[in-house]
Amino acid sequence: MATVTRLYDDYAQARQAVRSLEAAGIPSSDISIAANNSDGWYNNKVDRDLDGTDDRAEGAATGAGLGATLGGAAGVLTGLGIMAIPGAGPIVAAGWLASLAAGAVAGGATGGIIGALTQSGVSEDEANVYAEGLRRGGSIVTVRTDEASRARIESLLDSSAVNWRTRADTWRKDGWNKYDPAASPYTSDQVRAERDRYIGQ
Repeated sequence: MATVTRLYDDYAQARQAVRSLEAAGIPSSDISIAANNSDGWYNNKVDRDLDGTDDRAEGAATGAGLGATLGGAAGVLTGLGIMAIPGAGPIVAAGWLASLAAGAVAGGATGGIIGALTQSGVSEDEANVYAEGLRRGGSIVTVRTDEASRARIESLLDSSAVNWRTRADTWRKDGWNKYDPAASPYTSDQVRAERDRYIGQ
């Protein structure tokens, strides 16, 4: 089983990548997403249809139950929950990789996201970039796949993904070396500044 991971500048891009994967028939059980929540975009509301409104309020307004408001919404995005990653801060995540990372953090392993990624077959260098990307406000999508489907999945993920090598080179010019789980998480202002830095690239 191979693992394909991509970094995105924000949750909206990662969410679209997940939707593309699910529309292409990739099982939700093989997809994971993790996104920085330092700016508080995710506030634990129930929004499984992803329309920006709490489904419980929609259901109450129409007299319908929660199940009636969900329509056809399904997949990995419905399982989002918040966890804390050392160095990265609050992360909204769902899927098999999130479970691995949460287990590593709960077990006292610093940098649980790097351990989860490397355990899944991602190189340590790449895992450090993905973890730092999360710290700086980004999102990652990780997919388990067989080799026969790998090229198709890479094509689906690449459309709005960050080139991790180029991004790492940019950070290294600023003095970054590798992900530090003891570092302070980015503030919401720092996350906004980091995202603004790459607009149009």
